Amino acid sequence: MAVIEEEPAHARTRSLRREIGLISLLWASMGSIIGSGWLFGAKTALATAGPAAIISWVIGGVAILVLALVHAELGAMYPVSGGSARFPHYAFGGAAGASFGWFSWLQAATVAPIEVSAMISYAQHYSFASSWLNSKGLLTGSGLVIAVILMALVSSVNFLGIRALALTNSTATWWKVGVPLATILLVAILGGLHTSNFTAADGFSPDGAHGILAAVATSGIIFSYLGFEQADQLAGESSNPKRDIPVAVIGSIILGIVIYIALQVVFLLALPASAIGSTWSQVGSGLYTAFTGPWAQLASLVSLGWLAAILYLDAIISPAGTGLIYTAASSRVSYGLSRNGYVPMAFERLNKRGVPWVGVVVAFVIGCICFLPFPSWQSLVGLITSASVLMYAGAPLSFGVFRKRLPHAERPYRLPAGGFFAPVAFIVSNLIILWSTWDTDWKLGVAILLGYVILGVNRVFKMNPHAPVLNWRAAQWLPVYLIGMGVIVYLSDYGPLKNPLIPLWWDIVTVGAFSLIIYYWAIAVALPSEQIQAMIDESEEAAVVQG
Repeated sequence: MAVIEEEPAHARTRSLRREIGLISLLWASMGSIIGSGWLFGAKTALATAGPAAIISWVIGGVAILVLALVHAELGAMYPVSGGSARFPHYAFGGAAGASFGWFSWLQAATVAPIEVSAMISYAQHYSFASSWLNSKGLLTGSGLVIAVILMALVSSVNFLGIRALALTNSTATWWKVGVPLATILLVAILGGLHTSNFTAADGFSPDGAHGILAAVATSGIIFSYLGFEQADQLAGESSNPKRDIPVAVIGSIILGIVIYIALQVVFLLALPASAIGSTWSQVGSGLYTAFTGPWAQLASLVSLGWLAAILYLDAIISPAGTGLIYTAASSRVSYGLSRNGYVPMAFERLNKRGVPWVGVVVAFVIGCICFLPFPSWQSLVGLITSASVLMYAGAPLSFGVFRKRLPHAERPYRLPAGGFFAPVAFIVSNLIILWSTWDTDWKLGVAILLGYVILGVNRVFKMNPHAPVLNWRAAQWLPVYLIGMGVIVYLSDYGPLKNPLIPLWWDIVTVGAFSLIIYYWAIAVALPSEQIQAMIDESEEAAVVQG
């Protein structure tokens, strides 16, 4: 039996319903991992790093697995709605909690428009969709209308309740996982593989280590692996979170790593010579560089036209399923932010099916706005990747605090060697920010400032009666961290300088050293044990007792 702590009747009249089980949680994470990334990632990574993109997928997979292991312990300890936005709140108080909460919401709310962009890009195969994008890849007037309609459809399912959402997503995910697996086998067996492609065009690794690392962040690799945390975000609605959260988080990312590496290998080796230009990145020298629907067009090139037809259909189902679950996640994150007092209390309003509907509506509006300044799938990916890793960076910091301040707290899943993996996970997060390049990171900086404006307006005008203590002392490291990372990226080989002051490899060393300083500084000034426990006890979802 689940016992849930009561909340004040005048403030919060309903609680989220704990109605979803292990398979639904696993498929929520897996359905987020297998989205538009599998449709485009292999092609864009190959264009950036050449055949060495296989190494990029391995690096990205290991990096995200380390982060997932940290999230697995946290999610089982404190199964709260919008968990990734709330763990830093418990560990560091209001100022840090508000910041990481904004990073989390920014990432979740802007994934759905990426998925819609992917759907429209693949739809160019059909004559009726040819007018939706112009020659520069920008949405036309009719394309914008279609994008808004698709966003509305993705958002509307969320109003039906968590059971309907879980059923819809689970059904879609069986398809989403099955199609990539079938594609790998069919293209490899029936299309044929050419090992000579490893050294085709301008070689195995045309841009060396720089290209391999840049592909991790900017070519959709990290973006493709994102989503394992959805089980954490929906933990407040899990029927048995202590058992199910770790399995869903870890299981989904392991499955994702296997599928994505296999996709990259088969895509590379199946390419016929006519589809490869003189360089892997050269535009206009061969069919390959003109791919707008990479896997479907590859299937056609290797005489598997019937498979191409299925893949064009999948280009609707896979992104739609991912957009569906991220819209749900964004509403749960905003719900969590409201419970912590960072955003207006309206975000806690639930409909009769227990859905935080205001968050769904806002996510829809923001998603539609995203279609205006970002014309293509890949241009959105870099920004969201950076926002995601900033969100993820809060988890290892919180992990370190809980291990030190709450050593005897119940941990249904305890990460072995957690004292080692937590700082490593934080370093990994910051390396991904580095590899995202300055061109992406400065835009993220603008988004961060906008978030602080929104959070400030909420506090000044008292739009939420629960005003959290900001705990500036516990967050004293945060501005140094954000500004410091910006300076390192700017001065590095991934910055705008023609002669970077921090050359390749030294930039990795610099980020590693800087990360360790911030990590141990943050843990040293975190909130005291009593205050952390008091804030956790205030959360009704964290008070669940399994019996």
